[in-house]
Amino acid sequence: MLKLKSLDDFRTLQDRLRTGRDSDIPTIVIPAGTCGQASGASDIIRVAKREILAKELTGKVKLRITGCHGFCQIEPSVLIEPARTVYPNVGLKEMARIVEAVAKGEVLTDLLLKDPQTGEQIEKQDDLPFFSKQVRTLLDRNEKVDPIRVYNYLEHGGYSSLVKALDKRNPAWVIEQVKASGLRGRGGAGFPTGLKWEMLAKQPNGREKFLVCNADEGDPGAYMDRSVLEGNPHSIIEGMLIGAYGTGSKHGVIYVRNEYPLAIKHLIIALRQASELSLLGENILGTGFSFDIQIVRGAGAFVCGEETALIRSIEGKMGEPRQRPPFPIQKGIDGKPTAINNVETWANIPVIIDSEAEAFAKTGTKNNSGTKIFSLVGKIRNTGLVEVPMGITIEEIVYDIGGGPSGKAKIKAVQTGGPSGGCIPADKFDLAVDYDSLTEAGSIMGSGGMIVMDENTCMVDVAKYFMNFLKDESCGKCFTCRKGTQRMYEILDDISAGKGTPEHLDLLEELAVVVRDTTMCGLGQTAPNPVLSTLRYFRDEYLEHIENKRCPAGVCRELIHYSINENCVGCQACVKACPEGAITGEKKQPHTIDADKCIKCGACRSVCKFEAVDVT
Repeated sequence: MLKLKSLDDFRTLQDRLRTGRDSDIPTIVIPAGTCGQASGASDIIRVAKREILAKELTGKVKLRITGCHGFCQIEPSVLIEPARTVYPNVGLKEMARIVEAVAKGEVLTDLLLKDPQTGEQIEKQDDLPFFSKQVRTLLDRNEKVDPIRVYNYLEHGGYSSLVKALDKRNPAWVIEQVKASGLRGRGGAGFPTGLKWEMLAKQPNGREKFLVCNADEGDPGAYMDRSVLEGNPHSIIEGMLIGAYGTGSKHGVIYVRNEYPLAIKHLIIALRQASELSLLGENILGTGFSFDIQIVRGAGAFVCGEETALIRSIEGKMGEPRQRPPFPIQKGIDGKPTAINNVETWANIPVIIDSEAEAFAKTGTKNNSGTKIFSLVGKIRNTGLVEVPMGITIEEIVYDIGGGPSGKAKIKAVQTGGPSGGCIPADKFDLAVDYDSLTEAGSIMGSGGMIVMDENTCMVDVAKYFMNFLKDESCGKCFTCRKGTQRMYEILDDISAGKGTPEHLDLLEELAVVVRDTTMCGLGQTAPNPVLSTLRYFRDEYLEHIENKRCPAGVCRELIHYSINENCVGCQACVKACPEGAITGEKKQPHTIDADKCIKCGACRSVCKFEAVDVT
C-alpha cells in the first residue's frame, strides 16, 4: 500500500481516487452488517458476484458491500445507485433477477416495498416512510463505503477532516470547533465533548495522555455503536486522530466487547490499512504528530460501560468503578490523564471539522445539537436504526418513522436509555428527545436504545425484567447497589405473583430513591429509573396487581387464566402449539384448555388467527 509522506501526498491520492470514480455506472449495494448477514446477505452477495461474472457484466455493473443501512426489518436488502431503488427481503432467485435488471436499466416493480397504508409500491429508498424524518449524518456514510476498503473511504472524503485539522497547525482550533459545535457525549451522560477535551489538553505538559473509544455497548436491544463500527470503522479512527491532535494525546484504545466479532474484524483491518498509509503511528503525514490505537476486547460486563470500570478493565483488572475525584481526565489508564467518548461521539468529530461548528450546530436544538442514532425495537411496525435531529418528539419517531404499532394493540409506552432508562407513557409522546427533557421525565438518553411497548405489555413485568438484569450486572462493590437492586427485584417479583401489599409500593419507592442517591457509579444511580418511572406513570397497574390480584396486560402467570371462547373454529393450531398437551378437542369443533395442565406460556394465543384465546 502507498506510503503517504506529507499532506500533499494525501491530497494527490484523494484527488486521483475521486477523479477515477465513475458515478454513472450502476452499482448494486448490499448491506452486510451483522443483521444483514443473519438474514442471508452473504448468500445473495455470492449470487450477485456469480451473476456479474457469468453474464460478463464486469465494468458495466458494480457491486459494493457495506455495513448496515438502518432498516434492519427489510434485510437482506439491495440498494441500486445512482437510481436509489431499494429491494427488500431479497432471496437468491430475486438477486439473480436484480442483477439482470440493473444491467438493462430496468426496475422490478414486483419486488418493491409496498406502503402498508396505501398499498402503493415505493421505488426510492428515500421515499420510504422509515426514512421520512431522519437526518442521516452518520448512517448515510454506511451506504457509501465498503468498510474494509480504505481507498473507498478516501474516495468519499475520508481523512480529509484530519488533514484539514493538521493543516491549521493549531490544536486549539480543533477544541474550539468541538466546543462551538455543542456536541455532547453520545454515551448517555451528555457531557460537553469540547469541554472534556479542553480539560485533557490543559493537563501538565510532558504527561502521557490516553484517548479511549468506549464501544462496550451493553444495553439489551441496542446496536448503534456496533453498526457504526462494522460499517465505517475509519470514521472512528479519524475522529480519534483529530481528538489526539487537539488534546496532545499519543495513545488510543478502542474498548469493544468480544461479542462483536464483525466489528472487531473490520477494526483490525482498518487499523492496519491506516498504519500502512502512514495515517497512524509516528510522524503522521510528515507533520511530526504521532498517535497510535490498540484494540482491547471486553468480556461483556455491563458495568464496564462506566468509565472508571472500563479503565480498570483496560488495565487488566476486575471491572469495578472507583470513587471520583480524581476523574479520568486527571488520573485514568495507568494513572495518566484519559478522555473517554463513545463510538457515536467519535464518528461525529470528522463531520464537525469538515462542515465546521456553525453548520453542525444548525441541526438539533440550542443545548442539544446534531443528530442521535436510536435502535427502534419492540412492538413497532418498522424496526431498525434511526438517526434523527435532537429535539424531535417521541411521537414523530414512533409513528412517522416507526409506522405505529405492529399489531392491533395500541402503543402504551416507550422505554429509552436501556435497562437504566425510564418508561414514558403514550400521553407524553409530545416530549422532545434531548438529554434534559428525558431526564426531567424520569428517563435518560442513554446510548440510544428505544423499546416500544403496546397494551399487551405489563409495566410491572417490564420493571422486574430490567431489575433482574441490573442486579445480575451490579459489580457488588456498593452495598446499596448490590442489595438494593436485589431487594427491588424481589418486591417486584412478589407483586407480579399476587403477593404484594400497598406497603410494598411505599417500600419500593423509598428503596429506589436510596439506591439512586447513595451508590457510587452510574449503574447504581440510574438502576431505579425503571421502577420510579413505572410507579410514576403506571401506578394503577401496580394497584391492580396488589388489590385485585389481576394483571391487566395478561402477562404475569400467577394472576392470569387461559380459556377458549366461542370464536374457536377447531383449526387445531393451538393443539399443535401447546407444549403440555393441555388443549383438547376434535377438528372443526370447539376446543378446551385443561387449567391443571396449562403452564400459561401463551403459545396458543400466539398461533390463534381467530382471537379465540382469552386471557383473564
